[in-house]
Amino acid sequence: MSELRQNLATKEWVIIASERARRPHEYAEPGRPMCDEGPTWEASCPFCPGNEERDLEVARFPREGPWQVRIVGNRYPALTPAAPLEREYMGLMRRISGVGYHEVIVESPVHNTCAALESAENVMRVFQAFVERAWVVQSDPRIEYVLFFKNHGRQAGASLRHPHAQMMALPMVPSEVRVRADAARTYFDESGQCAYCAMLEQELATGQRVVLESKHFVVFVPYAAASPFHLWIVPRAHAASFFHSAPDVLADLGSVVRTVLRKLYVGLNNPDFNYVIRSAPVRDVGAPYLHWYLSIVPRISLVAGFEMGSGIYINPSLPEECARFLHGIEIAGSEKAAPHETA
Repeated sequence: MSELRQNLATKEWVIIASERARRPHEYAEPGRPMCDEGPTWEASCPFCPGNEERDLEVARFPREGPWQVRIVGNRYPALTPAAPLEREYMGLMRRISGVGYHEVIVESPVHNTCAALESAENVMRVFQAFVERAWVVQSDPRIEYVLFFKNHGRQAGASLRHPHAQMMALPMVPSEVRVRADAARTYFDESGQCAYCAMLEQELATGQRVVLESKHFVVFVPYAAASPFHLWIVPRAHAASFFHSAPDVLADLGSVVRTVLRKLYVGLNNPDFNYVIRSAPVRDVGAPYLHWYLSIVPRISLVAGFEMGSGIYINPSLPEECARFLHGIEIAGSEKAAPHETA
């Protein structure tokens, strides 16, 4: 029988449609292209070494020698730092000028790779680049919210194959972020505890949905997961802002994300996915009710009219079964090295 479950932190409801439930292995659709297929370098790719668009480059890591990670301005940005900040309120109409930052983080010089095939150290470099760049853009007094996200595969919105993530820095806080923060603040006011810390304690106590544990993180499928194999990577230590993460935390995050994405890659045959780092707004980094985390959402189910009309997602999988399936995936396999790291 189906049931409705509510996410403690966000107050969002989902329908766990057990009567429609597919077995976890049935989501591993055959025929999906794998990351290591095709050439390591592509002449038409703007992210491959030698094709760099230097006029768009913001930063590179390391700063000398062959690069491992590059940050470039989006060729067709949704926002631009050159615009002045203007706010207009005309009756029911509100307007803010499109000021902000829209940048691309090129994750590797290798064209046919992805985080699941990279070393933990290479994945860590990407998160280090996120943090370093975030400190620069959030120092701009016009910026209220900084979001890092990744689209992997066409169903997740990726238009280029070369591994990359994106950053958008906004002159306002998105309404979804505000709604989630209000829900977390309400729980804190009522209980005196961070909702995410409470969820983490409960997931560790039951163990039913835990996929992976490390020194600094716990990975689990939420009790009220909105879609199959939806994953949260939550820091054990309470912290509102991802951008304040210490080097050892980022190193651990690189290892954890590489392992989890490798499990998805092997177990589900390289599904398209999005990940998002949900961090506190720039001016709320000290809020005791906020707790940053990284959310991974494989794009293996459809969003239809009911979801759009109600805001309630129908999940045709059992979170507990998805977690057990991923927990049991063996991930032994090769890791790619950057060109200058090859012996």
